[in-house]
Amino acid sequence: MQASKTCRKQGRIMENQYTIVDAKNKLPSLIHYVETGQTVKLTRYGKPVAVLLSIKDYKRLSRKREGYWHALMSLRNQLTTERIFSDSGDFENLRDPSSGREIEFGR
Repeated sequence: MQASKTCRKQGRIMENQYTIVDAKNKLPSLIHYVETGQTVKLTRYGKPVAVLLSIKDYKRLSRKREGYWHALMSLRNQLTTERIFSDSGDFENLRDPSSGREIEFGR
């Protein structure tokens, strides 16, 4: 069994990397381990092939991300609902208007 990291929990040592055969034999303990927010890599012939993680982490990683426009509209709706208003003056002077440094070509 290969282990790249160990963690002591409730008097037991839990590695974060197991062969598939070892993981099958220790599945209940591994499930309890990943419920604490840890992950477990599963290997076949020494190569990582899968990861065991909590449902909370899975949902976080698999949720669809909203696009820019949808996020902007959500923010605007939230600000309106909370009666927070802004005008164009709130965004003045956010960028440096200078053209930057001088560049010499052809030396």
